Amino acid sequence: MSWTGLVAGLVAGVALGQSPATLEAVRLHKPEAAGLARAELEACVAKKCPDAGRLALLAGTLALSDGQAAEARALLSAHPAPAPLAPFHAFYLGQARFYAGDATGAAGEFSRVLAAQPPAPAELAARARARLGEALLKAGKAKEASGVLEAAAKATPTPELLYQRGLARGASGNRAGQVADLLAVALRFPSHPYADEAVKWLTEGKKPAATLGFAERTRRAEGFLDAGAPQRALDELDLLEGTKLTKAQRPKVSLLRAQALFAQGKLEDAQKALALAEKGPPDVAAEAALVVARRALRSDDNVKARVLMAALDVKYPSQPAGDEGAFFAGWLDLQGGRFADAVKSLTAFTERYPRSRRRDEGLWFRALAHLRLEEYAKAREALEALVTAFPRSSMVPQARYWMARSRELGGEKADVVAPAYEGLITTAPASFYALMAAERLKELGRAPPAHFPRPPKQLELPRPPELELAVELTRAGLFRDAADEVEAHAARLRTADQALPFAHALLKLGEYGHAHAVAARHLWGRAFGSREPDALAAFYPQAYSNAVEQAAASHKVDPFLVWAIMRRESAFKPEVMSAADARGLMQIIPPTATAIAERLEEPAPAPADLFSPERNIRYGAWYLSRLMQRFSHPVLAAAAYNAGPGPTVKWARERGSLPLDLFVETIPFKETRGYVKQVVADLFLYHAFYGKAGTPLRLSLKVPEPSVEGVDF
Repeated sequence: MSWTGLVAGLVAGVALGQSPATLEAVRLHKPEAAGLARAELEACVAKKCPDAGRLALLAGTLALSDGQAAEARALLSAHPAPAPLAPFHAFYLGQARFYAGDATGAAGEFSRVLAAQPPAPAELAARARARLGEALLKAGKAKEASGVLEAAAKATPTPELLYQRGLARGASGNRAGQVADLLAVALRFPSHPYADEAVKWLTEGKKPAATLGFAERTRRAEGFLDAGAPQRALDELDLLEGTKLTKAQRPKVSLLRAQALFAQGKLEDAQKALALAEKGPPDVAAEAALVVARRALRSDDNVKARVLMAALDVKYPSQPAGDEGAFFAGWLDLQGGRFADAVKSLTAFTERYPRSRRRDEGLWFRALAHLRLEEYAKAREALEALVTAFPRSSMVPQARYWMARSRELGGEKADVVAPAYEGLITTAPASFYALMAAERLKELGRAPPAHFPRPPKQLELPRPPELELAVELTRAGLFRDAADEVEAHAARLRTADQALPFAHALLKLGEYGHAHAVAARHLWGRAFGSREPDALAAFYPQAYSNAVEQAAASHKVDPFLVWAIMRRESAFKPEVMSAADARGLMQIIPPTATAIAERLEEPAPAPADLFSPERNIRYGAWYLSRLMQRFSHPVLAAAAYNAGPGPTVKWARERGSLPLDLFVETIPFKETRGYVKQVVADLFLYHAFYGKAGTPLRLSLKVPEPSVEGVDF
């Protein structure tokens, strides 16, 4: 479904305020959106149409987002909004007045939001209360502002509210309160713009309000590192130079400095800083040594990494780094094909660190080492220990699969192993291991039980009244407010009985991502425990079906593979953006999109265009088709989509002689292993749910040789 089609579905049965083209431009943040909205408003005013208030609301908010506060104030003042949207109109008019310099008028508008009858939505009221406090403060009414901001910051201690409350406290004579608030902003939110203002106020002047010493500066440096701002972290640490640091404090500063320098690619300087950190107290020295070992691990220098990890275990057994070192030493033995050594290392790990968060993984990899040694009884012993000790672990389905598989590999008859495979399909029907169990049963000449007795069923239910305001906001082009409204009502759901009709209403509106989120929160047991078809519908929708089917047909790729990738990448939310700048339903990064557009002989898209469901799906389908051409197997195509074609070719050539199940278990990247398992399981479930009857998909249990030529980005 194109975005135009989605809008039509979202407001089915209701006349549109804006045209679909304008709504699409607004949703995708296109530069022409404001002009389109203004033109539609002017045409409406000329014809004296009844929709001027709704059209003006959008035109005004777009002008406001472009920094045109005076224009926004004029547009919003001239045309009152329809009754359901009146609180939103007052809020945005308040914003326009505030940024146009009329703080008193802004406070009046925000007060209107809070006095609205019926009451404004809770999220909007919270925003209005915060802005009312800021407007009162700017209008010189500090005492009134302080009262408003006290309540607002207590309910939602954001950096903006803490900063404004601090200013209000200071203006009301509460200097201690002001210091506390501004210090909280400086330390808890160092990368926020208000943090710099807070630090300036706290530390400058004839009588500094606070001294930022070792604890404060290192905390801010850690915050900058977490925010991906290594230079700011270094600047913060530089401010400690010349101060009286203790012998125990200097290594901590060196450790943080090393991490920032590594992030900048200044390896030699980073190594020097790490060497100083390793001479510090045990906790700092252990963390520094772990940084060194992890860098060796990421560089694929497994021999060096193994030595460094084992050294952590020996030197720092009472530190978290010792736990990590012992685990990864065994894991590296396994990756290096030293299976007997892996058994010894991982056995020692589980004995030395009985409370480790990785203990279930340690048992699993020990079992895998036994499997590679064809010690099937010993593998089952480790797997049984995993299931017994960690019955809620996500690794239980794979443990149960390999318990059955090890019996089969050890020569047990079908009558012995088949019930275990069948039980796994029933207890973990949506897992990769249920798929593998079904394929093993077919090899044994047994018909596997259905993963789900009935396919997903979408219910035809009336739209819940609580979604009507979200529809009105969508009609007006206020997509953020519409999403907030949906999220607010979803957050109030408490039971599966409440969630089921709400999720189906969202599916009918084309809000597949919100429906999936509601289902994941409340309907998991019904979908995968009771295996109820109406609960399954929100987990496996045929989202954006027109766009998927057209793109799949055009590029000759399985549409169910497109849906499986989409489900894993974005959970059907078209505006998702990752930390790596991957965008949209299929999580495509702009450079990849540019390369795809070049091959499709069309102009390179702007990054914002990747949030368009139609374009994102089309590019994702093209890329998947080329991956399938090169790799010929969904396991390899999924691995390449996640980790890239280069590593996937390497794994296939090094380990392609293994049976498929073992090959997947030996993928060295944990994220990619999990990704492949989910995508391939979802692919087969989509086929089972929606494919042609009588033509079940079979999964080849052999890993094919990748083509030398083919897509390589």
